[in-house]
Amino acid sequence: MADHFGDRLFEAVKSKNSPLVVGIDPVYGRLPAQIRSQDGMNDSRNIDCVVDAFFEYSTKLMKIVAPHVPAVKLNVAYFERYFWEGMECYYSLIDEAHALGLEVIGDVKRGDIGHTCLAYADAHIKEPANMTAADAITINGFAGADGILPFADSANDNGKGIFVWVRASNPSAGRLQDAATIDGVPMYEILADITAEIANQPKRTGAHGYCNVGMVVGGTTPEYTARLRAKYPNVWFLVPGFGSQGGSATDCVRFCKADGTGALINSSRGIIYAYEKDEYKNQFGDDWQKCVEQAVIDANEVLRQAMDQ
Repeated sequence: MADHFGDRLFEAVKSKNSPLVVGIDPVYGRLPAQIRSQDGMNDSRNIDCVVDAFFEYSTKLMKIVAPHVPAVKLNVAYFERYFWEGMECYYSLIDEAHALGLEVIGDVKRGDIGHTCLAYADAHIKEPANMTAADAITINGFAGADGILPFADSANDNGKGIFVWVRASNPSAGRLQDAATIDGVPMYEILADITAEIANQPKRTGAHGYCNVGMVVGGTTPEYTARLRAKYPNVWFLVPGFGSQGGSATDCVRFCKADGTGALINSSRGIIYAYEKDEYKNQFGDDWQKCVEQAVIDANEVLRQAMDQ
């Protein structure tokens, strides 16, 4: 396995012939009834029951999607809310994902400066003896280079990666992130430039030409996509918004290069809760695993068709 995160992503996307990433955001009340009805997992008021249900569901989910996608994205917020038991589950799921050959993005969105950055990095991408950590994490770059460099340097030291949150996919983000300077440069472009200056330092570039510092840019903002892809050819983009958030496949695949690499397109609820959708329930009934499997196959096909256009 490659030591450089950018190289590992390149190889993973190529081997699965897919840029799709499945986001794992478990909510107890939406888990399959077959899991929530099991002894020891059937009490929403009991943290141990909830966390055990999360682990059962998420491990089965990852086994289903592993043949079809290069990576999963674990949203730490859904685990942190259950205190130390939830965090134990989060790190255990990283182990399970690695055993399945998946790259893991920890969606943690941490941000600060100096020693606090380093402490966050140690918590999420440094691997002490006999422990594991995510292959990359999302960070908030609002503090500028001082809030990005410590994470980037830790990523270098540990063979990991970071994705800087540059342009969000939510509707109200534009009021702040599209605000322009007196010269007409939007805030998100300034943050992208700062990120790229760090990413393009030679020590951060792998054998396939990609950096281990990437950007998070929402797939619901296609007007920015082509410009960013052309301007930062060596950067991996993590693209939220596909599916349930309204980003179309055509919008999202604009982040990919001609060879299909360069972007990870995330879908969470559209896949992990596919068994709630009539189109899958009508095919597979109560077999939630078949519903999820078909949803990930369908998402891949939609993305491939969009790339072929």
